[in-house]
Amino acid sequence: MKIRLKRVYEQPSAEDGVRVLVDRLWPRGLSKEHAAVNEWLREAAPSTELRRWFAHDHTKWTEFKKRYTAELASPEAKAVLSHIRSLVAKGVITLVYAASDEEYNNAVALKEYLLKQKA
Repeated sequence: MKIRLKRVYEQPSAEDGVRVLVDRLWPRGLSKEHAAVNEWLREAAPSTELRRWFAHDHTKWTEFKKRYTAELASPEAKAVLSHIRSLVAKGVITLVYAASDEEYNNAVALKEYLLKQKA
């Protein structure tokens, strides 16, 4: 799968392919023009409750991924995941996110999930 990750605040590039925002909330202080996202898939993001519980606490990372994976099994999420897979089938996509932590965020977990499902 040709899935990349990038903070939404970073400069977009041609190598990004289709830029898909996978956060439930719009990034602070960023206009839609500067975000340069092709699609905003809120349904691919963790629930508000899970996002608040996690609060980017690295010690909760394993449990966060487990709970997020359970959420991704819902019918609503399955439809969004199917759409993401259809985008990947056409070329490169970049999952963009607002979190400052580039290692522990929902986009990282989502990419891992998609890659495991493909295998």
